[in-house]
Amino acid sequence: MNKINIINSRTVLIDIENIDTDQIIPSRFLKLNNKKKFSNYLFADWRYEKNGKLKKNFILNKIQNIKDRKIIITGKNFGCGSSREHAVWAILDYGFEAIISSFFADIFKNNALNNGLLPIQISETDFIKIKNIIKAKPNTKIKIILEKEKIYIKNLISNFKINSYKKNCLLNGYDDLQYLMSMKNIIQKFEKNIEYLLYTKKI
Repeated sequence: MNKINIINSRTVLIDIENIDTDQIIPSRFLKLNNKKKFSNYLFADWRYEKNGKLKKNFILNKIQNIKDRKIIITGKNFGCGSSREHAVWAILDYGFEAIISSFFADIFKNNALNNGLLPIQISETDFIKIKNIIKAKPNTKIKIILEKEKIYIKNLISNFKINSYKKNCLLNGYDDLQYLMSMKNIIQKFEKNIEYLLYTKKI
């Protein structure tokens, strides 16, 4: 996984509540096994007409230089519905690094953290303030500092919490296995100490 600490970017505002994983990536695309192609199908039913042409009124199709925007701001209960990990893959493959909401579905949040996507849950009050700033000036940048667990936008500083283990993994670009491998020397030292204690009959 890529390391995450500071994200300084413009945003995409999708001001809709209860966006489920079937809306993020429809089930007909789940047979694909190449994570690098899922971005083509992110919000597919919202992005494309039945004939394959882009819908002009959908936000991802309206913004120029969409690849410069690494942050999604969206309504509460994002990622509800089925537990498909493909939803996170599609968001990451499109180029997003963080999502800000006032509430995430638990399974989606865990899938995001396990795959290197930063789900930031903030208070409803701060969420409304940030949303209103972006609505007024869509090109406003947001700065996220994971290590400090803070969001900066204009004069607003918003705090968020991330599980300390997952925070460490994101800062270092570790998945669960890579984290264990990073502890290899500590584990080996512990094992040698146990062997010594057993040999000397001290335990």
